[in-house]
Amino acid sequence: MTDSVMNEPQVFEDVIESKAAWGAVVSLSLGVFGLVTAEFLPISLLTPMSQDLGISTGIAGQSVTMTAVVAAFAGPGVVIGTRNIDRRWTLLALTTMLIISSLLASFAHSLTPLLISRVLLGIGLGGFWAMSAALAMRLVPPRLMPRAMAVILTGVSVATVSAAPVGAWIGATLGWRAAFTISAGLGVLALAVQAATMPALAPKGSAGLSTFAVLLRRPKIQLALLTTLLVVAGHFAGFTYIRPFLEQVPKLGVEAISLVLLAFGIGGFFGNLAGGIVSERSTTLSLSLGALLISVTAFALVLGGATLFIAALAVTVWGFGFGAVPVSAQSLITRAAPDEAESAGALLLTTFQIAISSGAVLGGMLIEFQGPVGVFVFSGITAASGALLIASSKNA
Repeated sequence: MTDSVMNEPQVFEDVIESKAAWGAVVSLSLGVFGLVTAEFLPISLLTPMSQDLGISTGIAGQSVTMTAVVAAFAGPGVVIGTRNIDRRWTLLALTTMLIISSLLASFAHSLTPLLISRVLLGIGLGGFWAMSAALAMRLVPPRLMPRAMAVILTGVSVATVSAAPVGAWIGATLGWRAAFTISAGLGVLALAVQAATMPALAPKGSAGLSTFAVLLRRPKIQLALLTTLLVVAGHFAGFTYIRPFLEQVPKLGVEAISLVLLAFGIGGFFGNLAGGIVSERSTTLSLSLGALLISVTAFALVLGGATLFIAALAVTVWGFGFGAVPVSAQSLITRAAPDEAESAGALLLTTFQIAISSGAVLGGMLIEFQGPVGVFVFSGITAASGALLIASSKNA
């Protein structure tokens, strides 16, 4: 009898493991891949978009801002507002927003429908990304959770580093509208896989404003969010306008810009892997090094960006540095609030999107009045501030 009782937990775990819904985990990765890809597509398409729609580059850049602002509120809003709805249907609805928003953007002939499409995308992105990590915890047994999160974060990291170079190439060969049409196709694929693999998931927990308030009083949460705000805002202030910089300073053509952005993507991919490895030992070290690399390369572009080799190398190293930031920030926030993973994830998403929007807004203002060089000075200073904060804090 004693042996039977002692072995029961292991038997129970084996039963759960045999039912691990890996197909559903992959569908979450596909969903965030499509949403994040659509979010960052305009970065490499600002010039043709602004010319076609008859607006300035700075105004076109606010299509990134619109998505980020909406997603910042949509993350917590969707988590709270849909707490009584089956998570399967919630996810399918959010992915459908990706499809609709991408098609609307591809047919936009003025600023208004473009911004409406970005609002829809923001809702889908914010809700989906805020919920995905918590849902993964329900799709696999606890000991397989790190593997499931690795699968999901792969979709995010690949989208983050590939959207710009692939978008630039598609824009140059097929036109910027085709890039959004392909984005809608990614949404259809993700929706089909989710419909086929995602089980019914009854609402769980009772997320509310009070939960967010409690988390925000934790020193480690405050540190993680403030560092993320500084580093990500600094990054997007510069990277949102990387194409105008490469066109005006080293004076590169479309083909060369596509190659440089591809180098950024390759650097980002390896930066994500390195960030994950270093974060296992120290999230402080991983996040501070990523922020420091962003700062150093921003100043390198200011000082030597007119030279093709320096510009290409700096952008590649920039990609490596930023590639380590999302996984490092996610690891830091998870360790700071393992008891409230879904709400902590929503707070990190909101901070990330506020940083993207504020960075894009400030970058747009700077590029209009001071040109690309002023933008990258701001990026370097802000990212360095984030690196100093996390490196010097005793709460990390």
